[in-house]
Amino acid sequence: MKIKYLFLFIAIITYNFLFSQSILNERERATVVDSILKERFKTVLPNLMDRTGIDMWILISREYNEDPVLKTMLPATWLNARRRTILVFYRNKQKDTIYKMAVARYNFGENIVSAWNKEEQPDQWKRLVEIIEKFQPEKIGLNYSTHFNIADGLVKTDYEEFMEVLPKKYKSRIVSAENLAVGWIEMRTPLEMKYYRQLVAITQDIIAEAFSEKVITPSKTTASDVEWWMRQKVTELGLETWFHPTVDVQRTSEDLSGHLYAFSDRPADEIIQPGDLVHCDFGITYLRLNTDCQQLAYVLKPNETKAPKYLVDALKKGNKLQDILTHNFKTGRTGNEILKMSLQQAKSEGLRPSIYTHPLGSYGHSAGPTIGMWDAQEGVECDGDYPLYTNTVYAIELNTKVYIEEWKRDIRVMLEEAGFYGENGFEYVNKRQTELLLIPSN
Repeated sequence: MKIKYLFLFIAIITYNFLFSQSILNERERATVVDSILKERFKTVLPNLMDRTGIDMWILISREYNEDPVLKTMLPATWLNARRRTILVFYRNKQKDTIYKMAVARYNFGENIVSAWNKEEQPDQWKRLVEIIEKFQPEKIGLNYSTHFNIADGLVKTDYEEFMEVLPKKYKSRIVSAENLAVGWIEMRTPLEMKYYRQLVAITQDIIAEAFSEKVITPSKTTASDVEWWMRQKVTELGLETWFHPTVDVQRTSEDLSGHLYAFSDRPADEIIQPGDLVHCDFGITYLRLNTDCQQLAYVLKPNETKAPKYLVDALKKGNKLQDILTHNFKTGRTGNEILKMSLQQAKSEGLRPSIYTHPLGSYGHSAGPTIGMWDAQEGVECDGDYPLYTNTVYAIELNTKVYIEEWKRDIRVMLEEAGFYGENGFEYVNKRQTELLLIPSN
């Protein structure tokens, strides 16, 4: 018996060591973040400016009140903007050049140099106007948007002060940079995807550990205990969560609760029991990328070695709904078109679906085409009308109701996995759940 526990102890130590080795230290992360930014400014930005027809993009922020887009452009050693920071990007498509300037007292990291000498021109706004006069852009994009919150980062004061100094002939050239900002936020590079795959793997590993006998003792451990274990695990790994994890259970004696159950109506001290179907919603942040993952586990009853067939079959229906949705991903289709096609197909194949898939990346609930919301299955105005582009990532979030005869009730098979849509079509960033996790694991 002592030898058994010794081997278990060694296995846990080895697992934790390997786990930690896959996560970069802070200095290494800074190098990666700056390398990613360099690649994005060189390849992503010019293409997006050409696609949207905006030849000058101006981003204005003040310290601690950053534009969400500008925040993704901060050098690794900057945690916030400094004083008032103004970034100017000018694209000359004919000459295939792009100028990256910071109307600020400091260089904006290694990628964007300062274009303001306060001793020569004391007024920051007048220096910005000088740059505009020099390049004479046809379209000046500013970050304001009615429907995309992430693209609406220009605050009222900065807008008014800018428009007050802007020469009259350029005021008619001001346009919303909505599509440019959304494109910047949603598009991923090959280097980013390399680390994204690692991030999703880390997320899935934490869930697997949380849904194991190491964390859960049936009839003793509460759902809240598991949630706080996940938060603590993330902290110990030197990572962050972008939302508090949720853990909930479905069992034979309970009624099917509404969608909000997982967020607001769950009993905090609900004890996980043998025979429960346990569900989590969990996401972490690393290298300025985010995950959002929902998986399911079954708590074995005494003498059980595998999950009941009716739950195994239910998970397959969830996977089938995933397949229907992702097979409808086609460049140029809007989120609402994909939603409608997928729901119709799923229902025709006997499923009882609900789809609420969202863009994922620089933010957890990121910018791009929204493919349904749990309370908007008829489509989402504006956000759902945005088209699907390649090199983008989504949280494939959905559920399907399944009636379990043995439990005399419906359950929801709630799933969420990170998926990448690229030139070769759709793929999961790092696999998806196709088998129930077991507690204890076999």
